[in-house]
Amino acid sequence: MRFSIAAVLCAARLLSAQHPDHMDHHFDASKDAARFDDPARDAWQLPDRVIAALALKPGQSVADIGSGTGYFAVRLAKSATAPKVFGADIEPNMVQYLKDRAAKEGLANVASVLASATSPNLPEPVDVVLIVDTYHHIGDRVAYFRDLQKSLKPGGRVAIIDFAPESPEGPPKEFRFTQQKFQAEMKQAGYRLAAKFDFLPRQNFLIFEPQK
Repeated sequence: MRFSIAAVLCAARLLSAQHPDHMDHHFDASKDAARFDDPARDAWQLPDRVIAALALKPGQSVADIGSGTGYFAVRLAKSATAPKVFGADIEPNMVQYLKDRAAKEGLANVASVLASATSPNLPEPVDVVLIVDTYHHIGDRVAYFRDLQKSLKPGGRVAIIDFAPESPEGPPKEFRFTQQKFQAEMKQAGYRLAAKFDFLPRQNFLIFEPQK
């Protein structure tokens, strides 16, 4: 029995809809900046506590994958340890937005990087990778995070923050994952759970490190 290419593609789309892996969505800085950087977000995102939990040391570097308009990248750069920050995003308009924002705010320790769907394209290894509300947008996550180990310095860590299933807002519920799902996928990618925090009211916050 023969099938047309159109029929095969239709079947593939149907299968993908039945077994969603990631949320494919595009963002635009001109439309989303006000929402991403809304001061009201601080009340539940608790950025200062998140940065403190990362326990960065002077001289270390951080990659903010899915950096968007720089909500975390800018705060990291201005934090007490003043790390070198790479803001990586797949949207060219977001990359330019963060580049312009860093220049306007005089943040020489921020570099804006154009990522791809399969790699953050970091120019050098970092001590910490921070991924906020972006995990559910990544396809083939096991392969992505396995390859990401190449971008970590010895002793490097990956911090994942993403909406919990019970959150009052966030992506569609099929893209809100349990802590068990994060841990299972990261274990497949070659990581172990190093720490977890429960102070964020809407999100999971887990830190992983490559397995020894």
